[in-house]
Amino acid sequence: MSTITEDGVATASAGNAAAATRAPTPTPEPRPITHILQGALAMSVLGASTAVSARLTAYPVLGGQALRYALAAAVFAIIVQRRDLPRIRPNAREWLQLILLSATGLILFNIFVLAALRHSDAATLGSVVACSPLVLAIAGPMVAKTGRRLRSKVALGAAGLVVAGSAMVQGFGHGTAVGLLFAVLVLVCEALFSLLAVPLLPKFGELRVSTLVTAIAVPVLLIAGLAADGTAMLRVPSLAEAAALLYLALPLTVFAFLLWYRALNGLGPQRAGLLIGAVPVSACAASAALGVGTPGIAQLAGVAVVVVGIVSGLARA
Repeated sequence: MSTITEDGVATASAGNAAAATRAPTPTPEPRPITHILQGALAMSVLGASTAVSARLTAYPVLGGQALRYALAAAVFAIIVQRRDLPRIRPNAREWLQLILLSATGLILFNIFVLAALRHSDAATLGSVVACSPLVLAIAGPMVAKTGRRLRSKVALGAAGLVVAGSAMVQGFGHGTAVGLLFAVLVLVCEALFSLLAVPLLPKFGELRVSTLVTAIAVPVLLIAGLAADGTAMLRVPSLAEAAALLYLALPLTVFAFLLWYRALNGLGPQRAGLLIGAVPVSACAASAALGVGTPGIAQLAGVAVVVVGIVSGLARA
Protein backbone atom coordinates (compact mmCIF):
# COMPACT_ATOMS: atom_id res chain seq x y z
CA MET A 1 0.00 0.00 0.00
CA SER A 2 1.19 3.51 -0.69
CA THR A 3 0.45 6.89 0.90
CA ILE A 4 -1.98 8.86 -1.27
CA THR A 5 -2.06 12.65 -1.17
CA GLU A 6 -5.28 14.64 -1.43
CA ASP A 7 -4.82 15.11 -5.16
CA GLY A 8 -4.66 11.33 -5.59
CA VAL A 9 -0.90 11.07 -6.29
CA ALA A 10 1.42 8.86 -4.23
CA THR A 11 4.39 10.99 -3.17
CA ALA A 12 7.23 10.82 -0.71
CA SER A 13 10.55 12.59 -0.35
CA ALA A 14 13.77 10.64 -0.49
CA GLY A 15 14.33 11.11 3.23
CA ASN A 16 10.93 9.95 4.43
CA ALA A 17 9.90 7.61 1.60
CA ALA A 18 9.86 4.58 3.87
CA ALA A 19 7.75 6.32 6.49
CA ALA A 20 5.39 7.79 3.90
CA THR A 21 4.71 4.46 2.28
CA ARG A 22 4.60 2.46 5.50
CA ALA A 23 1.16 1.02 6.26
CA PRO A 24 -0.22 -0.94 9.17
CA THR A 25 0.51 -4.63 8.94
CA PRO A 26 -2.59 -6.22 7.38
CA THR A 27 -4.35 -9.10 9.02
CA PRO A 28 -2.96 -12.30 7.50
CA GLU A 29 -5.32 -13.91 5.03
CA PRO A 30 -6.27 -17.51 5.80
CA ARG A 31 -4.18 -19.99 3.87
CA PRO A 32 -5.85 -21.98 1.08
CA ILE A 33 -5.58 -25.13 3.19
CA THR A 34 -7.80 -23.44 5.80
CA HIS A 35 -10.50 -22.74 3.19
CA ILE A 36 -10.16 -26.29 1.85
CA LEU A 37 -10.71 -27.77 5.31
CA GLN A 38 -13.66 -25.44 5.89
CA GLY A 39 -15.31 -26.40 2.62
CA ALA A 40 -14.69 -30.12 3.11
CA LEU A 41 -16.11 -29.98 6.64
CA ALA A 42 -19.20 -28.09 5.45
CA MET A 43 -19.86 -30.68 2.74
CA SER A 44 -19.26 -33.51 5.20
CA VAL A 45 -21.91 -32.08 7.51
CA LEU A 46 -24.25 -31.88 4.51
CA GLY A 47 -23.52 -35.47 3.50
CA ALA A 48 -24.17 -36.77 7.00
CA SER A 49 -27.53 -34.97 7.05
CA THR A 50 -29.12 -37.50 4.68
CA ALA A 51 -29.47 -40.04 7.49
CA VAL A 52 -30.82 -37.32 9.78
CA SER A 53 -33.37 -36.08 7.24
CA ALA A 54 -34.90 -39.56 7.12
CA ARG A 55 -36.28 -38.85 10.59
CA LEU A 56 -38.46 -36.07 9.18
CA THR A 57 -40.31 -37.96 6.45
CA ALA A 58 -43.55 -37.85 8.47
CA TYR A 59 -43.24 -34.20 9.49
CA PRO A 60 -44.90 -31.48 7.35
CA VAL A 61 -42.22 -30.42 4.88
CA LEU A 62 -42.80 -26.69 4.59
CA GLY A 63 -43.51 -26.25 8.28
CA GLY A 64 -40.39 -28.19 9.23
CA GLN A 65 -38.20 -26.12 6.90
CA ALA A 66 -39.75 -22.92 8.27
CA LEU A 67 -38.87 -23.99 11.82
CA ARG A 68 -35.36 -24.92 10.75
CA TYR A 69 -34.60 -21.63 9.05
CA ALA A 70 -36.35 -19.55 11.73
CA LEU A 71 -34.09 -21.04 14.40
CA ALA A 72 -31.02 -20.60 12.20
CA ALA A 73 -31.92 -16.98 11.38
CA ALA A 74 -32.32 -16.21 15.09
CA VAL A 75 -28.88 -17.67 15.85
CA PHE A 76 -27.35 -15.74 12.95
CA ALA A 77 -28.96 -12.51 14.21
CA ILE A 78 -27.51 -13.06 17.70
CA ILE A 79 -24.04 -13.61 16.24
CA VAL A 80 -24.32 -10.46 14.13
CA GLN A 81 -25.38 -8.43 17.17
CA ARG A 82 -22.59 -9.76 19.38
CA ARG A 83 -19.97 -9.07 16.72
CA ASP A 84 -21.33 -5.54 16.36
CA LEU A 85 -20.87 -5.60 12.60
CA PRO A 86 -21.44 -2.33 10.73
CA ARG A 87 -24.74 -2.21 8.91
CA ILE A 88 -24.51 -2.58 5.15
CA ARG A 89 -27.66 -1.91 3.16
CA PRO A 90 -28.13 -3.98 -0.01
CA ASN A 91 -29.14 -2.06 -3.11
CA ALA A 92 -32.04 -3.15 -5.31
CA ARG A 93 -29.91 -5.50 -7.40
CA GLU A 94 -28.38 -7.10 -4.33
CA TRP A 95 -31.81 -7.60 -2.75
CA LEU A 96 -32.88 -9.39 -5.92
CA GLN A 97 -29.81 -11.62 -5.76
CA LEU A 98 -30.48 -12.42 -2.10
CA ILE A 99 -34.12 -13.24 -2.78
CA LEU A 100 -33.19 -15.49 -5.72
CA LEU A 101 -30.52 -17.18 -3.61
CA SER A 102 -32.99 -17.86 -0.81
CA ALA A 103 -35.73 -19.00 -3.19
CA THR A 104 -33.54 -21.42 -5.14
CA GLY A 105 -30.82 -22.56 -2.77
CA LEU A 106 -33.00 -22.91 0.31
CA ILE A 107 -36.71 -23.15 -0.51
CA LEU A 108 -36.99 -24.77 -3.94
CA PHE A 109 -34.01 -27.01 -3.29
CA ASN A 110 -35.80 -28.80 -0.45
CA ILE A 111 -39.11 -28.95 -2.32
CA PHE A 112 -37.46 -30.42 -5.44
CA VAL A 113 -35.54 -32.98 -3.38
CA LEU A 114 -38.77 -34.41 -1.97
CA ALA A 115 -40.46 -34.30 -5.36
CA ALA A 116 -37.53 -36.13 -6.95
CA LEU A 117 -37.60 -38.83 -4.28
CA ARG A 118 -41.27 -39.46 -4.97
CA HIS A 119 -40.44 -40.44 -8.56
CA SER A 120 -36.90 -41.86 -8.26
CA ASP A 121 -34.61 -43.37 -5.67
CA ALA A 122 -31.93 -41.64 -3.64
CA ALA A 123 -29.12 -43.11 -5.75
CA THR A 124 -30.47 -41.52 -8.92
CA LEU A 125 -30.93 -38.18 -7.22
CA GLY A 126 -27.46 -38.34 -5.70
CA SER A 127 -25.84 -39.22 -9.01
CA VAL A 128 -27.46 -36.25 -10.75
CA VAL A 129 -26.67 -33.77 -7.96
CA ALA A 130 -23.09 -35.07 -7.91
CA CYS A 131 -22.61 -33.22 -11.20
CA SER A 132 -22.42 -29.95 -9.22
CA PRO A 133 -18.60 -29.73 -9.49
CA LEU A 134 -18.88 -29.78 -13.29
CA VAL A 135 -21.53 -27.05 -13.24
CA LEU A 136 -19.38 -24.86 -10.98
CA ALA A 137 -16.28 -25.56 -13.08
CA ILE A 138 -18.08 -24.28 -16.18
CA ALA A 139 -20.19 -21.47 -14.71
CA GLY A 140 -17.81 -20.37 -11.95
CA PRO A 141 -15.65 -18.04 -14.10
CA MET A 142 -18.80 -16.24 -15.27
CA VAL A 143 -19.57 -14.98 -11.76
CA ALA A 144 -16.12 -14.87 -10.14
CA LYS A 145 -14.46 -11.73 -11.45
CA THR A 146 -11.47 -11.98 -9.14
CA GLY A 147 -9.39 -14.67 -7.52
CA ARG A 148 -7.36 -17.55 -8.86
CA ARG A 149 -9.01 -19.79 -11.41
CA LEU A 150 -8.19 -23.18 -12.76
CA ARG A 151 -7.43 -23.61 -16.42
CA SER A 152 -10.47 -24.99 -18.20
CA LYS A 153 -8.93 -28.40 -18.94
CA VAL A 154 -7.70 -28.80 -15.38
CA ALA A 155 -11.04 -27.66 -13.93
CA LEU A 156 -13.14 -29.92 -16.12
CA GLY A 157 -10.80 -32.89 -15.71
CA ALA A 158 -10.74 -32.66 -11.91
CA ALA A 159 -14.49 -32.04 -11.72
CA GLY A 160 -15.09 -35.00 -14.03
CA LEU A 161 -13.15 -37.28 -11.69
CA VAL A 162 -15.11 -36.02 -8.69
CA VAL A 163 -18.41 -36.56 -10.50
CA ALA A 164 -17.43 -40.06 -11.65
CA GLY A 165 -16.24 -41.05 -8.18
CA SER A 166 -19.38 -39.62 -6.58
CA ALA A 167 -21.54 -41.65 -8.96
CA MET A 168 -19.62 -44.79 -7.99
CA VAL A 169 -20.19 -44.06 -4.31
CA GLN A 170 -23.87 -43.27 -4.76
CA GLY A 171 -24.55 -46.11 -7.17
CA PHE A 172 -26.89 -45.96 -10.11
CA GLY A 173 -30.54 -46.29 -9.27
CA HIS A 174 -33.72 -46.02 -11.27
CA GLY A 175 -36.42 -43.43 -11.72
CA THR A 176 -39.01 -41.99 -14.03
CA ALA A 177 -38.54 -39.12 -16.45
CA VAL A 178 -40.34 -36.86 -13.99
CA GLY A 179 -37.99 -37.94 -11.24
CA LEU A 180 -34.97 -37.16 -13.41
CA LEU A 181 -36.42 -33.74 -14.23
CA PHE A 182 -36.80 -32.90 -10.55
CA ALA A 183 -33.29 -34.23 -9.91
CA VAL A 184 -31.93 -31.83 -12.53
CA LEU A 185 -33.82 -28.99 -10.86
CA VAL A 186 -32.22 -29.97 -7.56
CA LEU A 187 -28.84 -29.81 -9.30
CA VAL A 188 -29.61 -26.32 -10.61
CA CYS A 189 -30.66 -25.10 -7.16
CA GLU A 190 -27.56 -26.66 -5.60
CA ALA A 191 -25.33 -24.79 -8.05
CA LEU A 192 -27.22 -21.51 -7.61
CA PHE A 193 -26.71 -21.72 -3.85
CA SER A 194 -23.03 -21.08 -4.59
CA LEU A 195 -23.08 -19.11 -7.84
CA LEU A 196 -25.56 -16.47 -6.65
CA ALA A 197 -23.58 -15.99 -3.45
CA VAL A 198 -20.21 -15.40 -5.14
CA PRO A 199 -20.77 -11.71 -6.07
CA LEU A 200 -22.37 -10.98 -2.66
CA LEU A 201 -19.71 -12.44 -0.38
CA PRO A 202 -16.92 -9.87 -0.91
CA LYS A 203 -19.19 -7.01 0.21
CA PHE A 204 -21.41 -8.66 2.83
CA GLY A 205 -19.36 -11.59 4.08
CA GLU A 206 -20.59 -15.07 4.86
CA LEU A 207 -22.39 -14.10 8.08
CA ARG A 208 -24.55 -11.35 6.61
CA VAL A 209 -25.40 -13.40 3.50
CA SER A 210 -26.38 -16.42 5.61
CA THR A 211 -28.46 -14.26 7.95
CA LEU A 212 -30.34 -12.54 5.14
CA VAL A 213 -31.13 -15.59 3.02
CA THR A 214 -32.42 -17.63 5.96
CA ALA A 215 -34.53 -14.71 7.20
CA ILE A 216 -36.03 -14.30 3.73
CA ALA A 217 -36.91 -17.99 3.54
CA VAL A 218 -38.98 -18.11 6.75
CA PRO A 219 -42.04 -16.00 5.78
CA VAL A 220 -42.12 -17.55 2.30
CA LEU A 221 -42.17 -21.06 3.74
CA LEU A 222 -44.83 -20.13 6.31
CA ILE A 223 -47.12 -18.65 3.65
CA ALA A 224 -46.58 -21.62 1.33
CA GLY A 225 -47.16 -24.03 4.21
CA LEU A 226 -50.42 -22.37 5.20
CA ALA A 227 -51.60 -22.46 1.60
CA ALA A 228 -50.67 -26.12 1.17
CA ASP A 229 -51.37 -27.68 4.58
CA GLY A 230 -53.28 -25.08 6.58
CA THR A 231 -52.78 -25.27 10.32
CA ALA A 232 -51.43 -28.83 9.89
CA MET A 233 -48.17 -27.34 8.61
CA LEU A 234 -46.89 -27.20 12.20
CA ARG A 235 -47.20 -29.71 15.01
CA VAL A 236 -45.21 -30.64 18.08
CA PRO A 237 -42.34 -32.80 16.81
CA SER A 238 -41.43 -36.12 18.37
CA LEU A 239 -38.11 -36.42 20.17
CA ALA A 240 -36.42 -37.87 17.06
CA GLU A 241 -37.97 -35.17 14.84
CA ALA A 242 -36.90 -32.41 17.21
CA ALA A 243 -33.34 -33.72 17.22
CA ALA A 244 -33.34 -33.85 13.42
CA LEU A 245 -34.68 -30.30 13.15
CA LEU A 246 -32.02 -29.08 15.56
CA TYR A 247 -29.31 -30.77 13.51
CA LEU A 248 -30.59 -29.22 10.28
CA ALA A 249 -30.91 -25.79 11.88
CA LEU A 250 -27.62 -25.60 13.80
CA PRO A 251 -24.83 -27.83 12.45
CA LEU A 252 -26.12 -27.87 8.86
CA THR A 253 -27.50 -24.37 8.39
CA VAL A 254 -25.56 -22.19 10.85
CA PHE A 255 -22.26 -24.04 10.97
CA ALA A 256 -22.05 -25.45 7.43
CA PHE A 257 -23.41 -22.31 5.71
CA LEU A 258 -20.73 -20.15 7.31
CA LEU A 259 -17.94 -22.61 6.55
CA TRP A 260 -19.04 -23.16 2.96
CA TYR A 261 -19.43 -19.49 2.11
CA ARG A 262 -16.07 -18.73 3.74
CA ALA A 263 -14.45 -21.44 1.61
CA LEU A 264 -16.32 -20.30 -1.49
CA ASN A 265 -15.16 -16.73 -1.01
CA GLY A 266 -11.57 -17.81 -0.42
CA LEU A 267 -11.20 -20.51 -3.07
CA GLY A 268 -13.60 -19.38 -5.78
CA PRO A 269 -16.42 -21.53 -7.18
CA GLN A 270 -14.22 -23.74 -9.37
CA ARG A 271 -11.93 -24.99 -6.62
CA ALA A 272 -14.58 -24.99 -3.89
CA GLY A 273 -16.90 -26.94 -6.18
CA LEU A 274 -14.52 -29.90 -6.11
CA LEU A 275 -15.13 -30.23 -2.38
CA ILE A 276 -18.77 -31.11 -3.06
CA GLY A 277 -17.35 -34.57 -3.65
CA ALA A 278 -17.14 -34.87 0.12
CA VAL A 279 -20.95 -35.12 0.28
CA PRO A 280 -21.40 -38.71 -0.98
CA VAL A 281 -18.20 -39.78 0.79
CA SER A 282 -19.42 -38.52 4.17
CA ALA A 283 -22.92 -39.91 3.51
CA CYS A 284 -21.36 -43.32 2.87
CA ALA A 285 -19.28 -43.05 6.04
CA ALA A 286 -22.28 -41.94 8.10
CA SER A 287 -24.37 -44.87 6.84
CA ALA A 288 -21.59 -47.28 7.80
CA ALA A 289 -21.16 -45.66 11.22
CA LEU A 290 -24.90 -45.86 11.92
CA GLY A 291 -25.03 -49.47 10.77
CA VAL A 292 -27.52 -48.81 7.96
CA GLY A 293 -25.16 -49.68 5.12
CA THR A 294 -21.80 -51.25 4.45
CA PRO A 295 -19.67 -49.78 1.64
CA GLY A 296 -18.69 -52.26 -1.07
CA ILE A 297 -15.65 -52.40 -3.31
CA ALA A 298 -17.26 -50.11 -5.91
CA GLN A 299 -18.06 -47.49 -3.28
CA LEU A 300 -14.55 -47.60 -1.82
CA ALA A 301 -13.11 -47.25 -5.32
CA GLY A 302 -15.43 -44.29 -5.87
CA VAL A 303 -14.12 -42.65 -2.70
CA ALA A 304 -10.57 -43.05 -4.04
CA VAL A 305 -11.54 -41.48 -7.38
CA VAL A 306 -13.19 -38.54 -5.58
CA VAL A 307 -10.06 -37.96 -3.51
CA VAL A 308 -7.86 -38.08 -6.63
CA GLY A 309 -10.11 -35.56 -8.38
CA ILE A 310 -10.13 -33.15 -5.44
CA VAL A 311 -6.39 -33.38 -4.80
CA SER A 312 -5.40 -33.10 -8.46
CA GLY A 313 -7.66 -30.09 -9.01
CA LEU A 314 -6.55 -28.21 -5.91
CA ALA A 315 -2.88 -29.07 -6.42
CA ARG A 316 -2.93 -27.63 -9.94
CA ALA A 317 -4.58 -24.37 -8.86
